[in-house]
Amino acid sequence: MPSTQQPPIAGAAIDPPSLRPPIDDALIERVTPQALLARLTALRAEGFTMLLDLAAVDYLGRTPRFDVVYHLLKMPTAAATVAQIGTPARLRVLCGIENGEHLPTVTHLWRSADWAEREVFDLFGIIFDGHADLRRIQMPHDWEGYPLRKDYPLRGPARERAPRPAFALKSNVQAGTPPTGRTLEALQEQVKKAGESQ
Repeated sequence: MPSTQQPPIAGAAIDPPSLRPPIDDALIERVTPQALLARLTALRAEGFTMLLDLAAVDYLGRTPRFDVVYHLLKMPTAAATVAQIGTPARLRVLCGIENGEHLPTVTHLWRSADWAEREVFDLFGIIFDGHADLRRIQMPHDWEGYPLRKDYPLRGPARERAPRPAFALKSNVQAGTPPTGRTLEALQEQVKKAGESQ
């Protein structure tokens, strides 16, 4: 199916934001990774002085795979009416990148981007060049992989390598049956056999 985004996205994929109904108080703009920093700098100069949020989305199977989304807010700086203050300008800037591509940090434009960029790095593996302290913020420092990617193993990488017992389902055990300890012994044996075979 061809892209409905204008101009079309490479790979003829559907751009999910282009399918959403119009948002009355927020404009959506798409930029390339090469033009991202220049465009965000210009928007900051135009009065978008608040970065509300910075997040990422994984569209596995689409090209580009990831969208990094910047939610910006522009409040009136001169005397304004209550209606103008109550309806600030909102803008979403979407930047599509492939796995392994880097983006420039925007912490020098908005300090609120610091932990948000770390979170995107921690959960998606997207690197922000120039970030002063780009390390995990939610997951343990020795965690394997990036848990919000769509191709991340459902049980986590360590548990996916461990055998899954076929007999330890709740539906196989009658209510009120006291534990015998045999399940644990059988599972330990399965793990031992799996370790020997590797």
